[in-house]
Amino acid sequence: MLYLLSILLDRLLAPPPQAEKVAWLKGVTYAHRGLHGPGLPENALSAFAAAIEAGYGIECDVQRSSDGQAMVFHDWELDRLTAETGLVIERSAAKLSQIKLIGNDEDLIPSLRDLLDLVAGRVPLLIEVKTRPSTRIPAICLAVRRMLEGYRGPVAVMSFDPRVSRWFARHSSHIVRGLVMMEEGSRTLFARTRRHIALWQAKPDFLAYDITDMPSRFAGSQRKRGFPVLTWTVNTPDLMDRALKHGDGPIAEGAGITRAARS
Repeated sequence: MLYLLSILLDRLLAPPPQAEKVAWLKGVTYAHRGLHGPGLPENALSAFAAAIEAGYGIECDVQRSSDGQAMVFHDWELDRLTAETGLVIERSAAKLSQIKLIGNDEDLIPSLRDLLDLVAGRVPLLIEVKTRPSTRIPAICLAVRRMLEGYRGPVAVMSFDPRVSRWFARHSSHIVRGLVMMEEGSRTLFARTRRHIALWQAKPDFLAYDITDMPSRFAGSQRKRGFPVLTWTVNTPDLMDRALKHGDGPIAEGAGITRAARS
C-alpha cells in the first residue's frame, strides 16, 4: 500500500522532464572534476582542457567566495589541494584566483566564468553546487545563474541538497537541474521514504546516483518514468560495466574512465 502511495505521489509531486530537455545528458561519459591525474589537478583548467580534448563531458564542483562569486573547488578547506589553509568561503574571488593548485604551478583556482569560457559549449557540463545546512541557497544559486546567463551549450546544475534543484525549478526552470543521491546501503522503509521526500522537494530533471548503490529499485523506477540516471564515481572497470548497464551516463575517473575509452 505504501509503495503504491509513493508511486502516486511521485507522479503528482515530481513529474518527469520533457524528453527533449534532458536527451543530451544520456550516452556521455563525464570526467569527474576534469580528466585529472599527474600534473593535472582536480577541478583545474588543465584537467578540464584535457577532458575536452579527449571528447568527454565535464563534471565540476562550485561553491561561493566571501564576496558571492561562484568558484570551482571541491573541498570546504584549502588545505588538501593548495599550499594555503582555511575555508574557501573566507576568501574573496580575487584572492582565490591567485592561489595555485598543488600539482601544476600554472593552475590557479578557477572561477565558474573561467570554466565556462574554456568549455564554450564544446562538451556537456555538469555543475555540482556544494552546500551545507547553513548555506544561503539563494545566494549560491544566484551566483551560478548569473554566470550561466547567455551561455550557449549543454549545461546542468545538480546538488545533494534538494533546496538547490528546487530553487532552479522555481526561478530558472529552463536550466536542467539534478538531484545527487546515495543510499549508503540503507534500504529500510524510513530510508526509502526519505529518498522519495527528497525527490518531491527537489523536483529535478535527472538523478546523479552513487554507482555502489546500483542497481537500485528507487533509481530504476525513476529511470523508467523518464528521469535520466547518471552514476558516480565510476573509478574501476567493473563499476563502469555496472554504470553502462544500469545508468545513462557515468561520471568517471581513473581506471573507470580508462575503461570507458576502451569500450
